[in-house]
Parts: sequence; structure tokens; C-alpha cells
Amino acid sequence: MSSAIGSINNVKIFVLYLMQNINYPLDFVTINDIVMQTDYVMYLDFAVAFNSLLDTGLIEKIDENGEEKYRVTDNGAIVASELKSDILSSILDKSLAAALRYLDFKKRGVVIKFDIEKTDEGKYRIDTGFFENGECMFSQMIIVDSLDRAKRMKENFYERPEALYRGVLALLSGNVNYIFN
Repeated sequence: MSSAIGSINNVKIFVLYLMQNINYPLDFVTINDIVMQTDYVMYLDFAVAFNSLLDTGLIEKIDENGEEKYRVTDNGAIVASELKSDILSSILDKSLAAALRYLDFKKRGVVIKFDIEKTDEGKYRIDTGFFENGECMFSQMIIVDSLDRAKRMKENFYERPEALYRGVLALLSGNVNYIFN
């Protein structure tokens, strides 16, 4: 199975495009997280592409206050802006928007919670919340029928909490009407 955007070269261009447009050094985990925001790239393809970009000098490792970070080199910037691929510009735009939202969520230091509690009826109550500077931005309570389902929801929640938050906002604002058709 390969990435939805196609070849490893497309994955390289995708990574360069995101890093170039974010325009400041990022650690490896954050780069991985921004690339994975829209599910166009599989992790193994990302790892291969990232190492290749590093080996060919299109991105470079730097030390920023004792932390290992990466940035696009001058040659990488040229490749990012001039190399053509068959990635639709709408995919690049959507992916960049998702990456910027993720970085904003991370930078703001949003704290998340997900608690599971067994009810007297043998079901499970899930309480979730997003908190910024101690203030609740969003909270939700839901009842599910099994502990297994609650644990799967918890795993998904912690994997991409900002995606869940964006999804709820989109639902509430009517930006995902395709769900109702």
C-alpha cells in the first residue's frame, strides 16, 4: 500500500511544501504530525522521503537552543517552489491549512482530557474536554455500551485531538453538510 498522493517523489514535494510554507524550524515529531494531518501520506513513505530529503541536502538539521530541529535549505526552497508534481493544488492547500491549525493548537498549549467512568447501568460515560489557560474551550459527555468502544474512542481522541475539535466546530457551523446528504 502506498500513500494517497502517489510516489515517494510526491511525498518529498509534499513535505518540502509544508515545511517551506510554515517557514520556521520544526522538530521531527512535529513535522511527522503536520504531514499526517490529512492522511495523504503513510508514515513509512514519510520516513523514507524525510531521510532522502536530509541525505540530499534539501532539508537540514540544526540545533535551536539545544533542541534538534529541521528546516528547508536554499536548494530545498527552490525544489519546493519549482518542481512539478501531480499533487493537486487543492490537496496542498488543504494540507497546509490543517498543518497550520495543528501548530496553532500545539503552540497555544491546549490541554485535553478524556475520562471513562462505568455507570450504574453497566455502560460507560466518556467525558472529554479542551482547556486553554485553565478555561474550558469545549467539553462533551457521551454514553457508550462497552469498555472496548470507550477505549477505542480514547485512543482515537489522543491520536488527533485537534482533528476532533475541528470536526465538532465544522459540524456545529454547518461546514460539513455532506454528512447529512
